[in-house]
Amino acid sequence: MYQPFSHMMKISTFLRNGIMAAALLASAATFAKAPEGFVYVEDGRLMLDGKPYTFIGTNFWYGPLLASTAQGRERLARELDLLQELGVDNLRVLAGADGSRSIPSHVEPALQTAPGVYNDSVMAGLDYMLAEMEKRGMKAVVYLNNAWEWSGGYTTYLEWAGEEEAPLPLRDGYPAYMEYASRFVRNDKAKKLAADHVRNIVGRTNRFTGKPYKDSPAIMSWQIANEPRAFSEEGKRDLADWIHSTARLIKEIDPDHMVSTGSEGKQGTEGDIELWKEIHSYPEIDYANIHIWPYNWGWARPERVEDDVERAKKMTADYVDEHVAAIAGAAKPIVIEEFGFPRDSMAISRDSATTGRDTYYNMVFSLPAENPGVAGVNFWGWGGYAEPAHRAWEPGDDYTGDPAQEDQGLNSVFATDKSTLEIIREAASRVRK
Repeated sequence: MYQPFSHMMKISTFLRNGIMAAALLASAATFAKAPEGFVYVEDGRLMLDGKPYTFIGTNFWYGPLLASTAQGRERLARELDLLQELGVDNLRVLAGADGSRSIPSHVEPALQTAPGVYNDSVMAGLDYMLAEMEKRGMKAVVYLNNAWEWSGGYTTYLEWAGEEEAPLPLRDGYPAYMEYASRFVRNDKAKKLAADHVRNIVGRTNRFTGKPYKDSPAIMSWQIANEPRAFSEEGKRDLADWIHSTARLIKEIDPDHMVSTGSEGKQGTEGDIELWKEIHSYPEIDYANIHIWPYNWGWARPERVEDDVERAKKMTADYVDEHVAAIAGAAKPIVIEEFGFPRDSMAISRDSATTGRDTYYNMVFSLPAENPGVAGVNFWGWGGYAEPAHRAWEPGDDYTGDPAQEDQGLNSVFATDKSTLEIIREAASRVRK
């Protein structure tokens, strides 16, 4: 999430047509013999065991962290049970954070503490969560990297590759952070370290099920990164090439699971929808992603956030339509895998009102039924039974849907948000019919 986009560039007609033709050929053969329980794409739709797969899902990025401790596993079971009861069975999760330093706005504990060095408790958490999801017939989108600071990702790999210490947005501002992060897609050593991590996770065997991850029906797709960006005009071609090469690597290790990008849409390609279209037309990318953040993108004012819902809905519909039209020729569905709206008056209390959010959620939840190009939606984010202790997350606090750099509770859906839960339940029931 975050940050406005800049200018657009053109991709040649010849290149676009060649990529689109390759994507159409690949689509016809994609997952023709997908293993039982695996989600796949056929004729531009997500499919599961021969039937269309449409879903209302959520972002539950911290689930593996809960599963890394015995106490956390108790909460994880309650969260998964409640989500299932609501009809939410598609969860977007973070494989794990990177980095060994205790720094503000960073997820703790980290999974990868040094290049190729893993915290076994956190790794066990990822194994455990996927095993529990497999028991429940739930599907996970597992992302392996992050362009933003809160889980390491880009900037941690740059530091490990020998660059100076990364700026912190809370201290140094986002312009300084983005300038530094823009080096990732142009730094071969940093990208190699990221590729090694992909091999270690995608090629892993789950200690609780005894199955290689590549055989797990709990995984819907491997995702290259959370909101991968070039962060510069000159890095856009490097971004596309890195996404393409990483997707090929994942397919080499695990040919049966889908691969997705984690992209925000044109917001994540410096405003260049042709680049977004090209990336999602690669044969190795199975479906398209967009994210939508009305408040972060200036579509809703902080002082009038609940009053700006209608404007946010209109701009959301336009954004979705633009991307559905752009990718139509590739015969690939779109998943709106992140969208969020703050609580009324930018409040963070679990007891605060959610009238604006409820109105906005209703609109986004209607899209899979109203727009055949949209296969599913994942709201951001699931707070569940968390009880935030501070406005800014501190080690030892409950994990919420809001990462450490966000006000805890602002975008979270808690178990106490009864009106929102009922909207989610009704929407999930509609898509299952």
